[in-house]
Amino acid sequence: MNRSTLVDAEIDELPAAEPTQVATSRGLIYLGVCLVLIGLNLRTVFSSFSAVLPEITADAGLPGWAVVVLTTVPVTLLGVFAPIAPILARRFGAERVLLGAMAVLTAGLLLRPLDLPGVAHLPALLAGTAACGAAIALCNVLLPGLVKRDFPHRLGLMGGLYTTAICASAALGAGFTYPVFSATGQWTTALWFWAVPAGVVLLLFLPLALRQRHPRHQAVTDGVNVWRSAIAWQVTIFMVLQAMMSFSVFAWLAPILRERGVDGGTAGLIVSASIVLQMLGSLFAPALATRFRDQRAINTVVALMTGGGFALSIFGPLDLIWLWTGLLGLGQGSLTAVALTMIMVRTRDGHTAAHLSGMMQGVGYGVGSTGTLMVGQLHQATGSFAAAGILFLVVGSFAAVFGYRSGRNRFVGD
Repeated sequence: MNRSTLVDAEIDELPAAEPTQVATSRGLIYLGVCLVLIGLNLRTVFSSFSAVLPEITADAGLPGWAVVVLTTVPVTLLGVFAPIAPILARRFGAERVLLGAMAVLTAGLLLRPLDLPGVAHLPALLAGTAACGAAIALCNVLLPGLVKRDFPHRLGLMGGLYTTAICASAALGAGFTYPVFSATGQWTTALWFWAVPAGVVLLLFLPLALRQRHPRHQAVTDGVNVWRSAIAWQVTIFMVLQAMMSFSVFAWLAPILRERGVDGGTAGLIVSASIVLQMLGSLFAPALATRFRDQRAINTVVALMTGGGFALSIFGPLDLIWLWTGLLGLGQGSLTAVALTMIMVRTRDGHTAAHLSGMMQGVGYGVGSTGTLMVGQLHQATGSFAAAGILFLVVGSFAAVFGYRSGRNRFVGD
């Protein structure tokens, strides 16, 4: 992912939002470290839960519907809360909203594993997971704008660090949760573990956010109406289909591997390795995509790689599972990155890009959560993940179609 994908959610504010106030260059470095560390906490919620899902289901006695809800709700809330982030930032300032989001995320991570008297684990799991999803949605929207606003001369470095941190957070959650469970014998401890880094970042960011002054702002609504643009809808549907696959990987790849007979520790390592390849794809795919006049070829190829890699992880010979999940990871990272790159290459100005980004996140994550929902329901109905493999061959094919259409050299508003 490169600097062009950093979209400022506050771009419609008047007067324009000012950079975060820091007194020295050391203070600016401190801010940069805080933003990267926030990014390092934005995907552990998803991958840590799936890493010990069989243990949670058995010990907490979760019914099938609860497993489906717990894997779907946080992704749905990414879409529900995405449009609220700029409104909150306009009222309170982006830094304080980020601080509040990290407080909610930490509280949600602490709440998730609680065993409440009389009602057991399920209510806390549901409430904590929902809180985490809402908090991550706010961070997803506001962090890129802060990086772009506060580091205009270091966008390549900071954009790369920030986006890599988000991918790394998923890999860490997948790779370390099961070892913590093995060491302690408690899945609750394995989930509580991830509240520690979130709490540390909250404390580090607290003094910086609280001392920011925020003048009154108003919103400007001029510009292209992206909701009436056919091109914007093609890009958004492309985003929906990639989100269906992306979050299904976070939620279900580890359970898929364990159902195929892979032990929990090895499954976590495989998922982590797959996510590391996502990081490589996300770094190189946008640069490749923007070298051409249109992106039809790369959009089509990475969509088919992702759908095919997902299906092969379910159907392919287990001896080659590292190959299948590697194909999936490289395809998925590239697919996510080129879908986000469409925000900039299909728009002519920052205001339109910000509006298209809001549309893509709201619809993309909201509707994209149906992917995790359908995988869970299909597994519950059939008792295996075979139907999910067929589903993602279909989803990958549709993603290729809409990737081809959205990759044409046209602009929103033309």
